[in-house]
Amino acid sequence: NSDDVVLHIEFQTEPDPTMGFRMADYRLRVFRRFPTKQMRQVVIYLTRSKSELVYQNVFEIPGTRHEFEVIRLWEQSTQPFLEATGLLPLAVLTQTSDAAQTLRQVAAKVEAISEMRVQSNIAASTGILAGLLLKRDFINQILRRDIMQQSVIYQDILQEGEERGERSLILRLLIRRIGEVSPERRSQIQALSLSQLEALGEALLDFTKPDDLHEWIRSHS
Repeated sequence: NSDDVVLHIEFQTEPDPTMGFRMADYRLRVFRRFPTKQMRQVVIYLTRSKSELVYQNVFEIPGTRHEFEVIRLWEQSTQPFLEATGLLPLAVLTQTSDAAQTLRQVAAKVEAISEMRVQSNIAASTGILAGLLLKRDFINQILRRDIMQQSVIYQDILQEGEERGERSLILRLLIRRIGEVSPERRSQIQALSLSQLEALGEALLDFTKPDDLHEWIRSHS
């Protein structure tokens, strides 16, 4: 019964020397809450590495041994990834000898997906993962941008980028107005919502000293 199995998947772009401990720790945490459930743990390495760490599938200390599965995508045959809709975003990272051509094949498969929500999410996920190997300009040529833009994944990334850019701009403006901004104030600015950032962007034009920023944050927290 699949309801009795907990699936735990970790995606990694770089080898992690703590991975074995993390997997064992996570397994014990789940056992504490659900002692009767089985668990399957899989670490999926996305980008090629010569490190021995990507072959580690055991955590062992005296008296304790924990095993987990490891998949190195660059060793996996490409064709099965092209045949399953949910695996399409990973296809370009598999054993293919021509990642660019594989991306073209994925794009053709994406075009054939009839459900718009699925199509846009698969396209956006493919674009993100393809960026680990291929140049952004090429990816944008192959994958239709209008389809990706409808994805909630794509929109979340855009919004995060916009917020990060706005925070950076506001910090630069604050430094010009009142001098260096302390780490504490920077942390408080990082915690502001987008609407609060916009309000701060207008208010800072009247700031003349560091206390003005302190008072503004205090009144809006």
